[in-house]
Amino acid sequence: MSATVYPGLQATLAGFIDPVIGRDLISAGVVSRAELAGARAIVAIELGFPAAGHAPGLKAAITERIRLDTGLEAEVSITWRVKPHAVQKNLRPLAQIRNVIAVASGKGGVGKSTVAVNLALALQAEGARVGLLDADIYGPSQPRMLGSSARPSSPDGKIMNPVVAHGLQSMSIGYLIDDTQPTIWRGPMVTSALMQLLTETRWDDLDYLIIDMPPGTGDIALTLSQKIPLSGAVIVTTPQDIALLDARKGLEMFRKVEVTVLGVVENMSVFCCPNCGHQSAIFGSGGGDKLAFETGVDVLGRLPLDGRIREQADNGRPTVVSDPDSDAAKAYRDIALRAAARLAHGEVNAFPSLSISDD
Repeated sequence: MSATVYPGLQATLAGFIDPVIGRDLISAGVVSRAELAGARAIVAIELGFPAAGHAPGLKAAITERIRLDTGLEAEVSITWRVKPHAVQKNLRPLAQIRNVIAVASGKGGVGKSTVAVNLALALQAEGARVGLLDADIYGPSQPRMLGSSARPSSPDGKIMNPVVAHGLQSMSIGYLIDDTQPTIWRGPMVTSALMQLLTETRWDDLDYLIIDMPPGTGDIALTLSQKIPLSGAVIVTTPQDIALLDARKGLEMFRKVEVTVLGVVENMSVFCCPNCGHQSAIFGSGGGDKLAFETGVDVLGRLPLDGRIREQADNGRPTVVSDPDSDAAKAYRDIALRAAARLAHGEVNAFPSLSISDD
């Protein structure tokens, strides 16, 4: 049976707002087919980000909207394809890596590394091929968080194979030195070592490489943001005023080197008492919203101050893999989806704020 274009179907899709992308399906450019075949609507959606967890709900919602608006039964398919996106001028994308995303903070102690590893695992859970580079030479924590002390193998003594943990391809200076040995190097040595870890690792066909950046906006962080071809950056902060001041410096650093800031993650947003469930904003409240408003970026999500998240990372099984059905894991996956959607589909409307609790 031949298919024909159905204008009413186009109107319905143009009025459907994807909650992850933040705008309608037509303007987002994700509708690859919208036709009438007999008495059925045929709709094909191709997203620019992995969406294994998002696709079933999206499919059901589109099907129901078409039925309510047009009275038609619909055959809806949801697929995705991760494409490489623009990097800084005068830099070329890395071979075998479609997109590099930096996870950064203006200061230490805000949980950036925990967010980075769970973000990488969340993207993988959504169906992407993901790698993780630990760029904090002075305090590499990803080997501990990934539960691996393996030494990278090398087929030729020049190029290293990444260490695979929980399905992630990973690399860290922590795999190459004893974990009690201090790294007493000056800035240029650190930068050179990190570029070697990045370019001399045999990354295998990655959709995303997540880089756990060193804290702060000093020489090392600035040099890396200028030398590494970045598709985007995610800024991690706590609601505390002093953290927000430094987070804004980190955000503006990326803007100065023409790296798209995908959004802000407010970590340690609220403390949930494990005994009574009472919630307390120990580090203040509204900080992430304030930073987002003042800088014109999105709040990708909020995460709690929860001892279980810390314990899971310390034990080498981060939240997304150790407790995938928990509220915290779902929040990490929401943040990962929104960051990837922002990268794939550009400017969006403000996302609804995310918060999680034990209720």
